[in-house]
Amino acid sequence: MSLRGAPEVFVFQENKYMDQKLYIFDTTLRDGEQVPGCQLNTIEKIELAKQLEDMKVDVIECGFPVSSPGDFKSIVEISKIVTESRLCALTRAIEKDIDVAADALHFARLKRIHTGIGTSDYHIKYKFNSNQEEILQRAVAAVKYARRFVDDVEFYAEDAGRTDNEYLARVIEAVIKAGATVVNIPDTTGYCLPSEYGAKIKYLVDNVPNIDKAIISTHCHNDLGMATANTISGILNGARQVEVTMNGVGERAGNTAMEEVVMAVRSRKDIPVYTDIETTHFHKVSHSVSTLMRMPVQPNKAIVGRNAFAHSSGIHQDGVLKNRESYEIIDPADVGVDDSTIELTARSGRAALNHHFQRLGIHLNKELLDQAYDKFLKLADCKTDINDSDLYIIAGVTQDKHAQKIRLKYLQVVCGKNAIPMATVKLMIDGEECTATSSGNGPVDAAFQAVRSLVHRKINLEEYLVQAITRGTDDVGKVHIQIENKGNIYYGFSANTDIVTASVEAYVNAISKIL
Repeated sequence: MSLRGAPEVFVFQENKYMDQKLYIFDTTLRDGEQVPGCQLNTIEKIELAKQLEDMKVDVIECGFPVSSPGDFKSIVEISKIVTESRLCALTRAIEKDIDVAADALHFARLKRIHTGIGTSDYHIKYKFNSNQEEILQRAVAAVKYARRFVDDVEFYAEDAGRTDNEYLARVIEAVIKAGATVVNIPDTTGYCLPSEYGAKIKYLVDNVPNIDKAIISTHCHNDLGMATANTISGILNGARQVEVTMNGVGERAGNTAMEEVVMAVRSRKDIPVYTDIETTHFHKVSHSVSTLMRMPVQPNKAIVGRNAFAHSSGIHQDGVLKNRESYEIIDPADVGVDDSTIELTARSGRAALNHHFQRLGIHLNKELLDQAYDKFLKLADCKTDINDSDLYIIAGVTQDKHAQKIRLKYLQVVCGKNAIPMATVKLMIDGEECTATSSGNGPVDAAFQAVRSLVHRKINLEEYLVQAITRGTDDVGKVHIQIENKGNIYYGFSANTDIVTASVEAYVNAISKIL
């Protein structure tokens, strides 16, 4: 049974059955947004909420409405637009919090209030200066009060990862009896090992008499790098909802990454659940989250990182070229990536080099390929990026006239406080000088606008990544650019101590591959 299009009363599935629906509860807009410097405004939250709905996320936690007027407004506006995914608002076990959450969710078609309280000794003694019985009573009272407003109430036992299992089971039994439809077992500090967390979920399944009346949810943090492993362990032991964020964003070391859990479930037949997630949206949504939160995705990030489907080892490249499944357990297309990439480095083999030669229409016999490979290795040892121009030279082939059709000859930018960013760009296109001046949101944007006005192409910037090579004020910055034109993806690269120059050179490098 699915939450999408379900009646107001939340529909649960008993944990004892196998091959069940795994509900995806996304908290990118709430827990994910708690990262310093990554706050989203209402427009940005609406944009991401719509993308999450299109991806068929079951539950979207929109925010913590009592925390600020901005959070309250965002939930109200999202509620007016999102109709297929269930919308959730977080509260503490305080009546005022719950009142505000109910008001914020007024327009939501499918709504949930997520309330709870800390249950570990650390929270009970030091945070609340209380005792177990009083905390249990406050938990029950909060759930009962929330049920006055909605039929779907989720209870979180904060720091459940460090809570005594026997006491935790008592609390969970009591809140289910009070009306909780989902019980959230957070590893709030990311302290648990997978075996411990799985055993905790199993203990609840085996020792809470009314556990079949609610769904058990995981909410794991990544402080020790085990959020995904703990979440999977929770699923294997009976959890049927997972609380996740795109790209694994979140406080401290982050939350469980949605894309990792969903693709693990999809890839492995021994995890007895399924999801409704449209996985082909992962690449796009990951990019949106990274851009709007101003938080780059590390290149080696599982599933959505730039290098997730890139191969540089010669042995791996040869295997992938012969059969993708030799070194890839996921088809890149399944997560919205066009194809695997074969990177040319000093570790690449003849198969990878020949693959790129053939891509350029260069066909060499074995003897010539061996000679070209020797030249390639010498160049690759002293040059970190081997581009198409290098390959033409290595092969001893006159480069196609279009390959050097465009290059940057001159760049000047004006920017600063109280100044309108302006850029003047001079390009050599087919041997002819072309100049344009444009304004923009910053010096890089202004320069890109000027370049676009000269090349007369509809170009969409898909990825813009800046990385430091060294340290200090004379740092060299590497810029990777990914652009889209007519459904095709093109990449550009440059490095320079002037990051604006490097950005424009990388942009031009990518555009030259279109032309």
